[in-house]
Amino acid sequence: MDLDRSFGFLAHDVARLFGRRFNQRALLFLGLTRAQCKVLGYLARNEGINQAGLADLLEIKPMTLVRQIDRMEEDGWIERQPQPGDRRARRLVLTDKARPILARILDLSNEIRTEAFAGMSRQEGRQLIELLRRVHANLSERVPPLAAELADLDEPDDGLMVQAPSTQADLSPVGGGL
Repeated sequence: MDLDRSFGFLAHDVARLFGRRFNQRALLFLGLTRAQCKVLGYLARNEGINQAGLADLLEIKPMTLVRQIDRMEEDGWIERQPQPGDRRARRLVLTDKARPILARILDLSNEIRTEAFAGMSRQEGRQLIELLRRVHANLSERVPPLAAELADLDEPDDGLMVQAPSTQADLSPVGGGL
């Protein structure tokens, strides 16, 4: 198997490399980790959310997030505020200190994207983003259609298209055995 042509491998490895580069630069220029930048970014879009909801969005365990929120609150990036109508619940909000850093986080991400897209035309960059958006939509929270429903969509293999398996027997685990 040629990993350089494997969609799953490349998608994962590009994300890993992008994340690593972002983390290095965020620590150096912002004094924040990538994980902290993600918390601020998600919180900016979902201000007032509770910790459990934010953990769900970030796809991390709530206990992991609690420790991170504690540190970020101590550093003045976020605040826990009482939830109106529920004395036990707390909602998360950005502080005045955090708001200006959001633009710097976005600028840093754009700089790294520019590095990643080096050697591509603007059109190729836009096309890559659009193709990834389509792949994302295909995989987002939808139940995949049955193979029989895809039979009408099968096209000749041009090296890029992958035809849907015709039967469940065609879907075997890696290594071929059960």
